Amino acid sequence: MESIVADLPKALLPLKKGRTGMLDATVKTLLGTDSPMEAWRKLIKSSDAVGVKSNDWGRLPTPKPLEAAIKRRLLDVGVAEENMSITDRGVMSNPVFLQSTALVNVRPLRTHHWAGIGSCLKNYIPFVSDRPSYHPDACAALGSIWHHPAVEGKTRLNILSALTPHFYGGGADFFDTRYVWPYKGLIVGIDPVAVDAIGAHPLQRKRIAFFGEDRALDVPPSHILVADKKYHLGVSDLNRIQLIKLGWMEEVLI
Repeated sequence: MESIVADLPKALLPLKKGRTGMLDATVKTLLGTDSPMEAWRKLIKSSDAVGVKSNDWGRLPTPKPLEAAIKRRLLDVGVAEENMSITDRGVMSNPVFLQSTALVNVRPLRTHHWAGIGSCLKNYIPFVSDRPSYHPDACAALGSIWHHPAVEGKTRLNILSALTPHFYGGGADFFDTRYVWPYKGLIVGIDPVAVDAIGAHPLQRKRIAFFGEDRALDVPPSHILVADKKYHLGVSDLNRIQLIKLGWMEEVLI
């Protein structure tokens, strides 16, 4: 089975507070609908309790305007505000997440000391209490979290914010603005493995363009392949992923 990922590189309009244009374009294309709201209604019901799993890592958090755009569309679908929550590390003590019937997974695209890249798969680690136990072997066991009762079968949409990706780093909590670039894209899909497989590619291409070679990360993002082959969460083979590109193609790197 192929996975479909909609990518919006070099978007014509920056994502500003309350603006849903970039997100709408990808979601509408992904679902193959005539309008954004038709697409969102395919993903979310008004009766859902929706947890938006964001990422609050201080150096490169999920952009607030992107969170606001997601919230706007959830409200437009008819989800009551008290039945939605946007958070990161407090998911297992959050009443909405504890009773959630749907999840939206959104985080920035960046390199990561233990996992190779900070991915949609990696973003669910707050759903477990023993996080360090998932670090061995380049975080190979991350896919198992997606079979956790609080998560399994609930994720309706995965969004990698590639607005300003961080493409190189070494060491825990490493961050350097020299390795951040304005890609201005969103990578969106139903399949988290496919989204992450696509997301890893421009990071690698940017390292080659920047350094003249593919500088090695602390670990390769091998958890993406493991999530496919061992945990059966989606498709990691780029040849089996249908990538739909929108927006400017200059320096798309995919």
